[in-house]
Amino acid sequence: MKILHSMIRVKDIDASLKFYQELLGLHVVKKKRLDDCYLYYVSDEDEKYEIELVINDETPKGGYEIGTGFGHFAFALDSFEEFEAKMKEMGIEYLYEPYQLSQVGSTIAFIKDPDGYEIELIKKNK
Repeated sequence: MKILHSMIRVKDIDASLKFYQELLGLHVVKKKRLDDCYLYYVSDEDEKYEIELVINDETPKGGYEIGTGFGHFAFALDSFEEFEAKMKEMGIEYLYEPYQLSQVGSTIAFIKDPDGYEIELIKKNK
């Protein structure tokens, strides 16, 4: 068995696609229409895992409540400096600035997507 995708509901598909494509480098691998929503599947270049972005026809005005069960998506980075340049262009700030996790030999940071979902950024230290 293998994991295929995770799904999140979004309130503005254009803002979400811009975030996941332009900042995180993912691309749309498929788009589907159901009776009451559109599904956008975004993936990295290997296409081994997808995030399903769902935009319902009737989205609550303030968006969706994330709840307390969901944690975050995690993405590997080669360079925080290059990524920060993209963040600055897009007006995105850190939720938690990069910090060293010496126990696992990584530097991590957190940002939020347009709907408030947390994204962990991980750079393995050499």
